[in-house]
Amino acid sequence: MVVKSEDVAAAAGVSRATVSQILNGRGERFSAATREKVHKVAAELGYQPSIAARTLAKGSSDIIIVLIPDSHISTNLQEVLEAAAEGLQRHGYTLLLRLATSSTDLLETLVVQLQPRAVISILPLTPEERAVLERHRITVVGASEANHDFDRMIGRIQADHLASHGYRQLAYIHSIDPRYTAWGAPREAGLAALCAERGLPAPIVDRLRLDPQEATRIINELPKGTGVACYNDDIAIALMVAARVLGRKVPGDIGLIGFDATPLSAITNPRLTTLSIDVELATRGLIGPLGAALGLPATADPTGLRMPHIIEGGSV
Repeated sequence: MVVKSEDVAAAAGVSRATVSQILNGRGERFSAATREKVHKVAAELGYQPSIAARTLAKGSSDIIIVLIPDSHISTNLQEVLEAAAEGLQRHGYTLLLRLATSSTDLLETLVVQLQPRAVISILPLTPEERAVLERHRITVVGASEANHDFDRMIGRIQADHLASHGYRQLAYIHSIDPRYTAWGAPREAGLAALCAERGLPAPIVDRLRLDPQEATRIINELPKGTGVACYNDDIAIALMVAARVLGRKVPGDIGLIGFDATPLSAITNPRLTTLSIDVELATRGLIGPLGAALGLPATADPTGLRMPHIIEGGSV
């Protein structure tokens, strides 16, 4: 049975208006004993205040929208979003995932209908998107240059690991899907920068559609002895399969390192060497900037601390 505010009011011996004001954060004029009793009864009955009612009372909802790119949600990102949802729920907020679109009209409709408390964007907001959110006085946390620094770090770590195993010619293989460009470009830049610093040849760069013929083409075109940093584990595994079909040894003829530490990466033969991230620190990085605006407990700035770590396999 759904518990309503009138049920709480009856059990607490107060009016429904009193329950509404206290549970919506406007109970200052009531005694501490009354407020405590209402909260206790509400908890005992399992009462969940109406989002619509809270929105009407406060002028904004307790919803925090996360705009995610229209792409595959990686294992790491999924874990971070789950942890963020749990963390925000403990403070009374609901995390709502929404695919980002190129239409500011759709974004404006979403904001008007839901009246979110804040919006977090995984990718950088366009000036038009930011203008919509600022016009409606929505707290905005957008991706920043720090996110690009993090992705450049991923490319550097991949390159360093390959170089430390004796590979002098490196390659970076992107996904051909343009939805991944925002992350892939800085990772390629990080790998290229490390190659330049170490006096290695400029990296080979290509893009892969997850297709057997395309994977075979790339392996055929790569010189033997190339160390390959891949945008994600899916691409690395596709190249591993193609190498096996062509009789190329992994490692040796080709070295492969992925990113995301997917479950599948643990059962390839050889096991794929890949990168993972510290989910707790990445979660703090996602919701930390909301702290001051929402009155959440302060968290340490994780900039520079979310160091991706290598999960050593046998593919390098």
